[in-house]
Amino acid sequence: MSTFFRHRHKPVIGVVHLRPLPGSPRWSGDLELVIDCARADAKAYARGGVDAVIIENFGDAPFTKANVGPETVAAMTAAGIAVRATIKIPIGFNVLRNDACAALALCAACGGSFVRVNVHTGAMLTDQGVIEGDAYNTIRYRQRICPDVLLLADVHVKHAVPLANLSIEDSARDTLERGLADAIIISGTGTGVAADIGDVERVRRACPKAKILLGSGVTVENAPEYLQFADGVIVGTSLKVGGKLDNPVDPKRVGALARVVHAH
Repeated sequence: MSTFFRHRHKPVIGVVHLRPLPGSPRWSGDLELVIDCARADAKAYARGGVDAVIIENFGDAPFTKANVGPETVAAMTAAGIAVRATIKIPIGFNVLRNDACAALALCAACGGSFVRVNVHTGAMLTDQGVIEGDAYNTIRYRQRICPDVLLLADVHVKHAVPLANLSIEDSARDTLERGLADAIIISGTGTGVAADIGDVERVRRACPKAKILLGSGVTVENAPEYLQFADGVIVGTSLKVGGKLDNPVDPKRVGALARVVHAH
């Protein structure tokens, strides 16, 4: 498996939360500011020692459950190219709420190495309504435009509940074996909320060879417990100044977490 999983240590992936983009309710009208903030956060992550960053349109709430508009893809492309030119570590994309094809297209255009897909298989009840996975089309689209890009798929994604009475272990197996995800992500109930350690342990037992990433709520204090079972972390909130979601990334916080994770 390519990119950050080739490292001897477990990877830390920092989240670049983009400010509101064109077309979203809180759009400020200043794309250069959006890009400058994205570059600053990416540089802070790189200085702190992360292994990759993932760019997402976090400021665009409320999100669509279907495809985003072309204005979103255009703005994310501009931000992605700027971040790619600023740092040397791999970049990836998550297009909220669940536009996997847009994320793959961004990788193809911006030199991205991976995507995060919130609902890849199954169906989840979310604040956007019911979102169904579309692994069939996602995997085939990747094969056409960027076959080397890794697909990281959430299992029982945050801000959602599964429609089917399916255990997280069974969902994880389906995501890997039938959805052909390269790695799975386990998170808590919402942004910045830690995963249930029991869920992580059960998925590890059920999928012993899988690459498992933690998708929310990882801190310096709880990372060692989770890393008994997980292969890396995706982190944003706890690495901001003061641990506050709306603040810039703090390279000192990044460095402290990276040292803990890389020691495992």
